[in-house]
Amino acid sequence: MKRQTVRKIIQVLATLGYNCNISGFFKGGIFKGDTKAVCVPGLNCYSCPGAVGSCPIGALQSVISGNKSGFSFYVAGILIFFGAIFGRFICGFLCPFGLIQELLYKISVPKIKVPKKPDKLLRYLKYVVLVLFVLVLPAVLVNEFGIGSPYFCKWLCPVGTLEGGIPLLLLNEGLRAMAGKNFYWKLSLTFVLLALSTTIYRPFCKYLCPLGAVYAFFNKVSFFRMQVNEEKCIGCGKCEKTCPMGVEVLKDINSTECIRCGKCKDVCPCGAIEGGAETRVLKKQKSVER
Repeated sequence: MKRQTVRKIIQVLATLGYNCNISGFFKGGIFKGDTKAVCVPGLNCYSCPGAVGSCPIGALQSVISGNKSGFSFYVAGILIFFGAIFGRFICGFLCPFGLIQELLYKISVPKIKVPKKPDKLLRYLKYVVLVLFVLVLPAVLVNEFGIGSPYFCKWLCPVGTLEGGIPLLLLNEGLRAMAGKNFYWKLSLTFVLLALSTTIYRPFCKYLCPLGAVYAFFNKVSFFRMQVNEEKCIGCGKCEKTCPMGVEVLKDINSTECIRCGKCKDVCPCGAIEGGAETRVLKKQKSVER
């Protein structure tokens, strides 16, 4: 079985595993069992009717905003645990919204290649979103009781709208009547991101995802890493031309942008790219003549 087929199967199974409370989609309610106290690795909305676990970003905001004291060590620990072992492998294999974006990109429409300079600048946006909307605003903008709001979930998260907002509104007449400007803003933003996903490969992952930003910090030191075998590499550059995330494979294969999709391995004519539970990476990597 081809590597990319295996990856798609894993992505689908992860999505179904996160959202296996099928009855929720018929009842229009949110699962509140014991497993909701556990964070899943990927970005998956707590309010999705099928969700059986918590979103790590949502849980982190809940801690920072003062809604759940004593929960912070667990949330921070689980993010460090996932990041230290997998890095952005989670983005490439275990994130439902990543799968949705990839499927949309398969639609036969003209593709857009963002020029290198603006693309590089836009990639920093996800760190701004992480710091501002996930860490700072929930802690600073609080009510008279000292409790903040989950600003990323409230204003930006397309996953919450797609997995939680839309299904719950479709299933609950009362909620539809209560939907306000905030929901329609997020709905519009979600549709824009979904439309962009047909022309740009995983735009939310590249430019806006705060969870991807967290895991990116661990990419160079995570247990699961990639490496280029210098003895086998012929410097053809096929890996870099194929990489959908725009990673300069031969310069920095463990870039913060690498989601471990393995497409570089698939096109390498000499099997020079290796990846897995590595304890080190090769320090010297062959340069491509440009």
